[in-house]
Amino acid sequence: MSKPRSIRRGQALAGWTFVSPTLVVLGLFLVVPVLMALWVSFTDWNGRGSPFAPGIGFVGADNYRELVGEQGGLTRSDFMTSLRNNFFYVLLVVPLQTAFALFLALVLNQRMLRAVGFFRTAFYFPSVVSSVAISLVFLFLFSGGGVINSMLDAIGVDGPTWFNDSRGLLHLVGDGLGLWNASDPPGALADNGVLGLTWWQWLAGPSVALSVIIMLVIWTTAGTFMLMFLAALQDLPLEVEEAARIDGAGSWGVFRNVTLPHLKPTMLLVTTLGLIGTWQVFDQVYVMTQGGPGKSTLTPAYLSYSYAFDNQKWGIAAAMAFVLFLIIFAMTSLQRFLFRDKDAIATKRAEKRSKRDRARVTAGGAA
Repeated sequence: MSKPRSIRRGQALAGWTFVSPTLVVLGLFLVVPVLMALWVSFTDWNGRGSPFAPGIGFVGADNYRELVGEQGGLTRSDFMTSLRNNFFYVLLVVPLQTAFALFLALVLNQRMLRAVGFFRTAFYFPSVVSSVAISLVFLFLFSGGGVINSMLDAIGVDGPTWFNDSRGLLHLVGDGLGLWNASDPPGALADNGVLGLTWWQWLAGPSVALSVIIMLVIWTTAGTFMLMFLAALQDLPLEVEEAARIDGAGSWGVFRNVTLPHLKPTMLLVTTLGLIGTWQVFDQVYVMTQGGPGKSTLTPAYLSYSYAFDNQKWGIAAAMAFVLFLIIFAMTSLQRFLFRDKDAIATKRAEKRSKRDRARVTAGGAA
């Protein structure tokens, strides 16, 4: 008995020896900085010197109360505005980029399509180009006298000043449908609110300026997710689709009952990565709008950067980052719950019940 145990102990020691360099690197450059940032979120550190110096004041949860408490003032108002903007950003980008990526993958998966390599490269190319370069291109396209407004002007449409228009799309749509007057909002929405913003502000929707960033991100990220969907589609056996067609299923029936269930794990991966990425949007906002106009493109990531590097309020900036982490963790956990495999869970529960029943029968027979 001692020899197998010593062998297992030696194997475990060898395994830990091989992974120890990776653990050391991750500990120094990931775990330690995260713990330091967590400590900073409970202090009033201004970015000068060490956050562990004796003169650094420990403020407890005051930074977090300033973000979500009743006495937060402008800081809470800015943070809630950034959360509202980011919420609508996520609500539009994640479904649209997922649907667009799946559409492109389905197109490239057609057996009759020629020049697949060319189209695959063309669709994926925006994903590998620098986001700063693409942001500058979009600034040129959507400027007041840019290409987009010139094309709209050619068909008789007066295009907006995209990056200077802070109006919310939901406000504009409601105004266009006659549901309300955007310049004179309903008193019930304009006079009441929660967490530092009125209901009218919460329901503004993405601004015109933010809609440009949404279009940019969908175009640049769809190519990466397209490759994931394409790999999953090519892993689907042709015999399964052919069997479904023999059973009388049409193209839509095959897609709904065969293709989509097969893509469920990939769909979870794509939406999870999309959710995490959209809640962390920063570079496009930094290059194109810097939170404007009227804070309509402000996001938590950019606001945290601004408080840290512009206002030297590193404690509040770190608190914003950890609140954002909690939001991402909660939403990804909810997403995993919604995408859970109910059949597998039911099978495991049935197996556990069967084991308990056998154990009871065995115990009863022994008695």
